[in-house]
Amino acid sequence: MTRVVQYNSHFKDNFRLRLIRVLAAAALTSATVFASQAQLANDNPAVSNEQQTTPPVAKPGAPQAPKPGQPPATQQAPLGSEDAAGAQAPTGTQPAPPPDPQDARLDIYGFAMLDTGYNFGTIDPNWFDVVRPTKLPSFKNEFGKNGNWFAGVRQTRFGVKGFIPTSHGEIKTIFEFELFGTGVDAGQTTFRLRHAYGEFHKIGAGQTWSVFMDPDVFPNIIEYWGPNGMVFFRNVQLRYTPWSKGDSNFAVALERPGASADQGIYSDRIELQNVKPRFRFPDLSSHLRVARKWGHIQVAGLLRDIKWDDLLPNDRFNLDGGVIGWGVNVSSNVKFGKDVLRLQAAYGHGVENYWNDAPVDVGIVNNLSNPVRPIIGRALPVLGIVAFYDHTWSDKFTSSIGYSLVDIDNTDGQLPNAFKRGQYAIANLLYYPVKGVMMGGELQWGRRSNHSDGFIYNDYRIQFSFKYDFAFTLKR
Repeated sequence: MTRVVQYNSHFKDNFRLRLIRVLAAAALTSATVFASQAQLANDNPAVSNEQQTTPPVAKPGAPQAPKPGQPPATQQAPLGSEDAAGAQAPTGTQPAPPPDPQDARLDIYGFAMLDTGYNFGTIDPNWFDVVRPTKLPSFKNEFGKNGNWFAGVRQTRFGVKGFIPTSHGEIKTIFEFELFGTGVDAGQTTFRLRHAYGEFHKIGAGQTWSVFMDPDVFPNIIEYWGPNGMVFFRNVQLRYTPWSKGDSNFAVALERPGASADQGIYSDRIELQNVKPRFRFPDLSSHLRVARKWGHIQVAGLLRDIKWDDLLPNDRFNLDGGVIGWGVNVSSNVKFGKDVLRLQAAYGHGVENYWNDAPVDVGIVNNLSNPVRPIIGRALPVLGIVAFYDHTWSDKFTSSIGYSLVDIDNTDGQLPNAFKRGQYAIANLLYYPVKGVMMGGELQWGRRSNHSDGFIYNDYRIQFSFKYDFAFTLKR
């Protein structure tokens, strides 16, 4: 019995000694591997953990290097496991792994949309499917008799958004177009660029919503052009956003300049045919947006330089001139559960091209007491107001109702039938039978008032639209 006890005691002592030696060798090897890995990470942070799997030569009795497909010897064990305390690296000894480019994604989206309805009045044929008070008749029968049916698919849209992670932030891009022709393509169903814009960190560049604009003012309506008094402009710009937190931000931009003038009662004078515009500086825009749970408020400003040069030589007139344009835009969304009240009040001089539906930025003022400069240009004052309420009846039905106004302070050099005031109102009921499908009807009203001849025109319309969305994401 005594021999058995002595034998067991001797066996235990030998076993403990061997176990201590094995554990010491394993600890020494693990420390050596960790030091080597940390040095590699410091020398080349771009090397991933998967590349850092070559350990130093192990001492006899130490664990061997992992086989392919197995975690490296330095991999941290899960917290709570038996090896967690020994394998966990000290905090901050290794840099965070770089973003995986495999996380890049591409969002593809858009919709096909039909707009059809009846116009009880008339409008410029190039704008047959929208409500634009500036395009309503300025005198009786300018665009023919009242009563026209219309149909079109010009709201149809296609867009792509890209998101690429990098070690310094995400690269965001957007490319989007529709089929609503404007400019030389007015009235046509043709491709029209909406957005071509990229953003990295705090810098954005390309064409997108102007910083002077608040796109969230646009209501849930099916009429394409939207509230005429809204500041609404997609412009080419270089944008800087020094502060951003959630939906709140401060941004400033240099935007592409441009303006138009009304030659008014002097439009047939040859002297004006040689007066050409010049834009010496980009438009400067900025906004401060503060968002809360109840909604948001945004205050925006715009400053611009407009100049024109008289290029007709050897005549007795000098029609050179210029104006400083400026504008202020205050907008807000106020939430009431699922409902949203959308508000905007904007005012400025010579900034009409930033408005959704205002014709010209500069008007002529008579200066007949000066024989060398008998006329001068004036930046036209403009006021824009928007008030719309979007209501959600249920998951299947929504409505929107509201009013908008544009009012311009005309000059004495403009024609009596020049655009003075435009009014706009909408009420609708929209139905969503399934996700991605919308159909509904809308009552629309537009009103044009001329400068000084007393002519007023009211346009009443009813529109029905059918919209079918698509959206999916591609990943590497």
